[in-house]
Amino acid sequence: MDVGLIIEWVIKSLIIIIGMTAGFAYVTVYERRLLARMQVRIGPNRAGPWGLLQPVADGIKLIFKEELIPSGADKVIFVLAPIVTVIPSLIVTGVVPWGNSIMMFGREITLHLAADINVGVLYILMVTSISVYGITLAGWSSNNKYATLGSLRATSQMMSYELSLGLSYLGPILVAGSMGLMDIVNAQKPVWFVFLQPVAFVIYFLTSLAEVNRAPFDMPEAEQELIAGYHTEYSGMKFALFFMAEYIKVIAISMIGVTLFLGGFRGPFVDQLPILGPIYLFVKTFLWVGVIIWLRATLPRLRYDRLMALEWKILLPISLANVLVTAIVITLVGG
Repeated sequence: MDVGLIIEWVIKSLIIIIGMTAGFAYVTVYERRLLARMQVRIGPNRAGPWGLLQPVADGIKLIFKEELIPSGADKVIFVLAPIVTVIPSLIVTGVVPWGNSIMMFGREITLHLAADINVGVLYILMVTSISVYGITLAGWSSNNKYATLGSLRATSQMMSYELSLGLSYLGPILVAGSMGLMDIVNAQKPVWFVFLQPVAFVIYFLTSLAEVNRAPFDMPEAEQELIAGYHTEYSGMKFALFFMAEYIKVIAISMIGVTLFLGGFRGPFVDQLPILGPIYLFVKTFLWVGVIIWLRATLPRLRYDRLMALEWKILLPISLANVLVTAIVITLVGG
């Protein structure tokens, strides 16, 4: 085994963990400041210059906050559920390409966070589906009827919208002729897939919001009905893990969406200066997250029956039709 390759993997793994953790912390600041601007408020501005140390203050508060476990809870599963939820969100971006390969320290370094595999889309679908287990176990292990109902509601929402989400991936896959994310990015060199697959893009955007329980699909946070949903009984760092998982997944779906539909790391002069790749990817992801926050400030929460009707009666049929039409067009053009 090449020692240099092992070191490269270790460094990339640390970048995933540290980068996503720091990214989650400052997406919260981004959201609070952007929402404040839209609502003509100030937002966090006390902890550190321009409020940039607010995540540190929040983290310290959660570390020292008392953690409670209900007496009737299944203690082992109660503790494991937040971990099962947060780990997939940390590793899902491991196959997202940041740029072309560069020469560094006398060896070729691929600008993937972890690995370039030819079934990257399949990897993403498999990893993201694991989070459902953590949410289900969190509600069930709490021995609380509201938490259990909240976990069932969140699980049914996530599993339902996974169908259209998976079908939205098929558009870029069919056009690129590959399930590898690097191949999909390179196939967008002449034109982004958002122009070739606008229906798949819209479906991906909507279903990804539902997958991470963001507004207007934030049913687990329907406090009027279910208090706080599946994490009602959680406090301290266990609650922080659920909170962290949600925001890391917001970053992850933005990075994946940018990769599938907006050219990923591609941009002007990226072939001549590969270091521009990560910068383009960061800027596009930053703007995508901003739109997600914008929707939270704009749209009301959907009623649950309408949320499920939107998936089963509208998005799923349109997704199937888009895949069918795309396949027919590619077959005719290729023939």
